[in-house]
Amino acid sequence: MNRVVVTGMGAITPLGLTVETLRAALGEGRSGAGPITRFDASRMKTRFCCEVRGFDPLNYSDAKEIRTMDLYTQYAVAAASQALENAGIGTEGGDRYRYGVVFSSGIGGLGSLQDEIVKFAERGMVPRFSPHMIVKMIPNMAAGVISIKYDFRGVNFGVVSACASSTHAIIEAFNVLRTGGADVIIAGGAEAAVNETAIGGFGSMHALSENNEQMMTASRPFDATRDGFVLGEGAGALVLETLEHAQKRGATIIAEIIGGGMTADAHHYTLPHPEGRSVYHAMKAALDDAEITTQQVDYINLHATSTPVGDPPELHAVQRVFETSLDRLHVSATKSMTGHLLGAAGAVEAVATLLTIRDGIIFPTINTTVVDPEINVKVDLTLGAARQKEVNYALSNTFGFGGQNASVVFAKYRK
Repeated sequence: MNRVVVTGMGAITPLGLTVETLRAALGEGRSGAGPITRFDASRMKTRFCCEVRGFDPLNYSDAKEIRTMDLYTQYAVAAASQALENAGIGTEGGDRYRYGVVFSSGIGGLGSLQDEIVKFAERGMVPRFSPHMIVKMIPNMAAGVISIKYDFRGVNFGVVSACASSTHAIIEAFNVLRTGGADVIIAGGAEAAVNETAIGGFGSMHALSENNEQMMTASRPFDATRDGFVLGEGAGALVLETLEHAQKRGATIIAEIIGGGMTADAHHYTLPHPEGRSVYHAMKAALDDAEITTQQVDYINLHATSTPVGDPPELHAVQRVFETSLDRLHVSATKSMTGHLLGAAGAVEAVATLLTIRDGIIFPTINTTVVDPEINVKVDLTLGAARQKEVNYALSNTFGFGGQNASVVFAKYRK
């Protein structure tokens, strides 16, 4: 089996348009929340989110290309471009049939679909649609566009598992690489769901926070007053490659990916199992795959969306898995700052986890002031401010509607 390393990272987020601006904001404990500006949200129950600000797709694609892309694909191309530049990989060199893309979105081009349906109705139901509608809408198109742009001719697909999508993408890319199916894969996820349909749909499920008066602090995982997640958008990308390939080309290695676990709750289409039974097994499977013990793990980037029903099961599972090593474990919820990026969450949180390993910093859980007593916390939630700590092994958890769970393990690279 090949060892697999991370050699590049890219990020477009509500906290900044690069990995380093994301890192600075996470370190400062800065909230990315604010009023919705993409449309008139005055009649919505939730009138705020974590928007990407100042993004210019022309920095990554030409105008003709942009006309064929939904915003989620534009974000994906931007994050992938950053990651490939960071890794020192361009459009030439290497066996391009050994270079692949596994890139995800939970919703895909919902905004483009909404726009076309609105125009259809406004035209009096005259069936005249954009020839780009389908390619803008489908959630595998980010992977296809990235491969076209960079001439990656190997494995190419998208993973759709709601909010677990991009962690599943990273694990699938890892599995292809370690079993010899590719030399390089760019993996990640993108989402652009700040539109009436998504806000209205999630709002009707009572999944979103409605704390419009305190929007900057509304994403408050584990807090007794939490009332739902804060929608975010953006993209994250990782360049993964076999250690042998990275060494041959003299790449700078950021960290190593060493394990992944995937399970299903088999319980409910939106509600997690209250005891976190399959979350427990996802983390156990990831640790077993990585061949490390719970005592070796320094940090977990939690899924922790700030929903009343979602937060407790994950912490219960963490405390069960790590019951003999809770005293040395740090966990935190970076969604308290970025909001919930849905299908892009796992990729952006993987970037945050890798920065934790690279820089020896535990990013905080912000906005949480009174921990829900029903959670019965026995682990350090890293509340309020970042902590300096050497991190050798770290997990990143993401879970999606449908009860789809994924946990990935990263490690400090050692020769």
